[in-house]
Amino acid sequence: MTRDRIYLYDTTLRDGAQTNGIDFSLEDKILVARLLDDLGVDYVEGGYPGANPMDDAFFAEPRTTRATFTAFGMTKRAGVSISNDPGVAATLGSGAPAVCFVAKSWDYHVDVALKTTLEENLDGIRQTVEAAVAAGRETMIDCEHFFDGFKANPDYALACARTAHGAGARWVVLCDTNGGTLPEEVERIVGEVAKVVPGSHLGIHAHDDTGQAVANSLAAVRAGARQIQGTLNGIGERCGNADLTTLIPTLMLKDAYAGRFETGIAPDALASLTATSRAFDEILNRAPDAHAPYVGAAAFATKAGIHASAILKDPKTYEHVTPESVGNRRRVLVSDQAGKSNLLAELARLGVAIDKADPKLDTLLRLVKEREARGFSYEAADASFELLARRTFGEVPVFFDVDSYRVMVERRFNAVGDLVTVSEAVVKVRIDDEIRMSVAEGNGPVNALDSALRKDIGKYQDEIASLELVDFKVRILNGGTGAITRVLIESMDTRTGRRWMTIGVSENVVDASFDALVDSITYKLLKNGHAGR
Repeated sequence: MTRDRIYLYDTTLRDGAQTNGIDFSLEDKILVARLLDDLGVDYVEGGYPGANPMDDAFFAEPRTTRATFTAFGMTKRAGVSISNDPGVAATLGSGAPAVCFVAKSWDYHVDVALKTTLEENLDGIRQTVEAAVAAGRETMIDCEHFFDGFKANPDYALACARTAHGAGARWVVLCDTNGGTLPEEVERIVGEVAKVVPGSHLGIHAHDDTGQAVANSLAAVRAGARQIQGTLNGIGERCGNADLTTLIPTLMLKDAYAGRFETGIAPDALASLTATSRAFDEILNRAPDAHAPYVGAAAFATKAGIHASAILKDPKTYEHVTPESVGNRRRVLVSDQAGKSNLLAELARLGVAIDKADPKLDTLLRLVKEREARGFSYEAADASFELLARRTFGEVPVFFDVDSYRVMVERRFNAVGDLVTVSEAVVKVRIDDEIRMSVAEGNGPVNALDSALRKDIGKYQDEIASLELVDFKVRILNGGTGAITRVLIESMDTRTGRRWMTIGVSENVVDASFDALVDSITYKLLKNGHAGR
């Protein structure tokens, strides 16, 4: 059976750049383009040539080898000839082999925003497409606010799509710009458009303001559209765009779509999807969404003991696809709900050999339940759990002992009269009966403590040079000034990219932080194979 081809168009570098709190550098854009190219999407839209010097520099040379590098621009302005329109000239002058022009398709916007006639807007669409096609570019028209325009004046919205296609546009993309259209509406309207523009030339560009951008994209595919626009991890202005890390595996792994359609993504690239998603978050310097479909750390995590037992017998019971197909992994969480099945499954994953009849397993189960009653949460701190388990089984050597630490926070006026807060920490560690004391300042007590602890750790100093703390979370577990505090620290080995989570719990936030820091260093030394004592 011949399957229809679905083309994937990524707008991360333009739509994603409009995300609150995200600002791509030139190097960021180059890295993201490389990630997308390696993944295998069909088009990578690089931004708007002429909009700023950085985008000009980005388009100075090709940034993809497999994907079609695409420039974004606007259709010809009213009252200006096509040859004198600077926006069109900049887009066509970018050198990108494909171009995508945004066009007004809602009659209200033509009147209010463009302040021109409906016919003049259609003529601008036609002339822009013809000029791009004549320049040898694969040409797309992104019909802005198409679904709102169709609801207000279906004849005019259809005329915009028909004009673009008739002028030679390879793709006519229907954009749900404010993200307010529902899947049943998208499917009905795209079906109507497919009567005047072949589905093989139709695309969908969905925003996620009702949380249904993925569903709307799939609805458009069912109605005939064969191009999907989206972003990595669903970033974009307001609530984001259709998430390609959800759409790609759905198209490739779900029978309703995999049997009818094919994409340009190879199976081995699909198996790298989780790594791609997390590498992108690393570029953005933000923590990955643990609950993201397919690629999140919790996407294949099970907590309850009864479910864990079922998973061990038959993974298909609770997993809609195999975790490995998208580069993720199964996690049977260890918590106060855990039974031996959870522990055995997690220990097996960690490579800890233990007989299920060993009484130490009962000891570990009791310790987990006791500690979680005090506020620990090992389901979120796999490294601390592994250390607890190995210590219970006598498998963690002692690398160093902390004899004492002291933290001082001083608020004072500096020499020029500015009010400043200074944090200083002193840590005394013992390594092979040799005592080392380190002092450090930081931008807070925990930062100062971390710097002092890692300033001089003797023979292990080179080993922790690649240790980086990438996230720090504090949660108050009960009210009042004497509340129990839980600290979670995410660490990374910059040499290998490996990440791990450690935990500390105490009435004192500094003490909880210090315990998590010590666990992080101990875990890294353990994984590096040091014997300790």
